[in-house]
Amino acid sequence: MFTGIIEELGAVEAIEARANGARIRVRCATVLEDSPTGASIAVNGVCLTAIELATGGFAADVARETLSRSTLGQLKKGDPVNLERPLAAGGRLGGHIVQGHVDGVGEIVSVEQLGGGDWWLEVRVPAQLARYTAEKGSIAIDGISLTVAALESDVVSVSVIPHTYENTVLKMRRPGDRVNIECDILAKYVERLLGDRAGSTGLTEDKLRELGY
Repeated sequence: MFTGIIEELGAVEAIEARANGARIRVRCATVLEDSPTGASIAVNGVCLTAIELATGGFAADVARETLSRSTLGQLKKGDPVNLERPLAAGGRLGGHIVQGHVDGVGEIVSVEQLGGGDWWLEVRVPAQLARYTAEKGSIAIDGISLTVAALESDVVSVSVIPHTYENTVLKMRRPGDRVNIECDILAKYVERLLGDRAGSTGLTEDKLRELGY
C-alpha cells in the first residue's frame, strides 16, 4: 500500500519489449535505500516488483495488462517518473490509501499558474471512473495523492502546491498529456456493497425514481 506522497523523481534508463509485456529499468537512489529484491515500488502510480537491484537503479517487469491500463507503455529513455516505496508499518499516512492499481488513463485539459507558485490542474477522466470522484475527496494522478477541488462532468480539477509541482512529473505535463488515474478505493468498495444490497432487496434505479429520489 502507498500513500501518494512521492519520494523521488527517477528517470527511465531503458524499456525492453518482451513476449508478455516489457521490462523497465529506472535510475534512482532514495527508493533503493531499504528495498530488497522483490520489493514493491510505485512508478507513476503503478505498483511494480523490483526484480533486479543495482547501484543507481532497479528493473521491473510490466505485464501486458498493466501496459494496456496505464501510461507505462508510452515511456521512453530519459523520461522522469514519480517513485514511491510502500508505506512502512507504523508510518504516517500523509496522503490517502493508494494501492498502485491504476484504474485508467486520463488526459490533461489545462495547467494554469495561480500565483504564489500554486497551480490549477484539470484532468478529463474516463467516464466510467467519474462516479468515483467527489469534491474534497482524494484521487491519485500519476501516483500523486491530490484533493479534488472541483468537478464538472468528467473533468476533475485539483490545486497543486509548489512543492508537489516542483518535485514530481507534474512540472513536465502539458494539455493533451496522458496520466495514470487511481480512484479512491473506499468509493469503489462502497459502490460494490450498495450494489449487492440493492440487488438483494430488489432496489433499482427506476424504483428509486418512484420513491422520489
